[in-house]
Amino acid sequence: MALIIRDWAASWKEASAVLLRYFNPVGADASGRIGEDPNGIPNNLVPYISQVAVGRLKHLNVFGTDYKTRDGTGERDYIHVEDLARAHLAAIQFSGTSKGCEAINVGTGQGATVLEMVKAFEHASGRAVPYKIGPRRDGDVARSLAAVDKAERLLGWKANLDVADMCRTTWNWQSTNPNGYAQD
Repeated sequence: MALIIRDWAASWKEASAVLLRYFNPVGADASGRIGEDPNGIPNNLVPYISQVAVGRLKHLNVFGTDYKTRDGTGERDYIHVEDLARAHLAAIQFSGTSKGCEAINVGTGQGATVLEMVKAFEHASGRAVPYKIGPRRDGDVARSLAAVDKAERLLGWKANLDVADMCRTTWNWQSTNPNGYAQD
């Protein structure tokens, strides 16, 4: 898809496109009314942790503790959904004043390990998040962080919310909606 958009922008001199690249969007609306409710068992860390904390799942599986990170678990760059929404608005504004196609990473530029996310979520929720250590998954890398300097330079955008905010708003949504959007 990205190549199609780049080709389109290159073929028409008035075209403008911004491709935002981000990983691990988490958090919820501060109101507690809008949050992530995956179908089935979550494939992403924070929704999984939140469902363990609320009692929907028994424990978190931690895949590998021998990575070259602060505590041996995988490290990722997480971005709060509210920061991501602001990044989209900044991209629209930039697109209105520029031509061509720009691919821009958005994130905090900082990483949190799996166990750091567990601790942050325990702090936000006041609940223990039981976990079991297992072997690494094939294909997982030790660290994946966004290089965010281009977002700040071109979009005037920088993430404002941190891991504590991500966990706090996720817990607010999950604890307000323990069964997600289901009407039990």
